[in-house]
Amino acid sequence: MRASASTAAAFAFAAALALTACDDGGGDSGTEDRETGRSGAACRLDGVAVDAVASAAPAAGDTGTVSFTVTNRGAACALDGLPGVTLVAGGTSVKVPADAAAPERKLTLAEGTAVSFTLTYVRGEADGGRGLAVTTARVALPGAADTRDFPWSYGDVSLKDGGDGVPDATVGPFQQAGD
Repeated sequence: MRASASTAAAFAFAAALALTACDDGGGDSGTEDRETGRSGAACRLDGVAVDAVASAAPAAGDTGTVSFTVTNRGAACALDGLPGVTLVAGGTSVKVPADAAAPERKLTLAEGTAVSFTLTYVRGEADGGRGLAVTTARVALPGAADTRDFPWSYGDVSLKDGGDGVPDATVGPFQQAGD
C-alpha cells in the first residue's frame, strides 16, 4: 500500500508541475510563444477586432503596405501559424504567399491584447497592364474557418513574372502590437 501511495503522490506532483508549466508567468505582453503540446482554442474573427491601415503605393512599380491589427475582445485564444490573405478581383481570388522569412509562431492572445501583421505588395499597372484589379482583401486567422473582407482601394496589385497569376505580394508573421 505504501508503494501505491508514493506512486499516487508522484503522479500528483507531476500533474501539478505540468499545470504550472502552462502558466504565462504574468507577463505584461499578453502574448507568449507557445510550446508544442499546449492547447488552446483558435482565435476566431468573431471574437476579435481587426483594423487595417494602409501606406498605399503611389504608382505602378512602387511598394505599399497594409497593416492589420488584431485585438482580442474575449477569452484568451491561440494563433498557431501565419495569417492568411486572399486578394479578390471580380471573379478571381488569389492567395497571397507568406513572406519566405516569416517564422510560424504559436501565440496566446489574452483578452484586450493585440498583434499585427503586414501585407506588402507591389502596385501594378491599371488599364490592361500587368496587374490584378483587386477590390477586396479577405483575411483569415490560422486554425479558424471564418474570414473577414476589407475593401481594397490601393490600386492594382502587380503579378509576379511567370504567368501563374501569383500576386507580387507577401504576408508577414504576427508581431506584438503596441509597446
